[in-house]
Amino acid sequence: MKPEIEIVRVFDAPISFVWRAITEKELMKLWYFDLDEFIPEVGFKFEFKGGHEDGIQYNHLCEVTEVEFERKLTYSWKYEGYEGISYVTFLLSEENEKTKLFFTHSGLSSFPYDNLDFAQHNFEEGWDHFINQALTIFLSKHIL
Repeated sequence: MKPEIEIVRVFDAPISFVWRAITEKELMKLWYFDLDEFIPEVGFKFEFKGGHEDGIQYNHLCEVTEVEFERKLTYSWKYEGYEGISYVTFLLSEENEKTKLFFTHSGLSSFPYDNLDFAQHNFEEGWDHFINQALTIFLSKHIL
């Protein structure tokens, strides 16, 4: 499945801390969503509500599908009551004592095309916010 969204970012942070930021519930809520629970284990299911501030809040249903400690995290991403399933992947590597993140979100075309909330540009804006802004700011302020 070809990713519809790809973001490559290098963070001035150790890979161990970037891994913690994308897998520890208490850190995730500081830049991502406030999840009730998150465990980076294949088969772990989690859900959260999200959407435009002034629009519908969709229930996201997710399941961890791949985990390689401090290297790769993938989970499915679908919406309760809607067709389609997509996959979010965080792939980490060390680069000159920094951490390179290769982020992808694939399967967006499986969502209902007639629902404008599922338009690709909304996902692009959302992930740009989370990866290029919120995670970047979080990591720069919280380096251990």
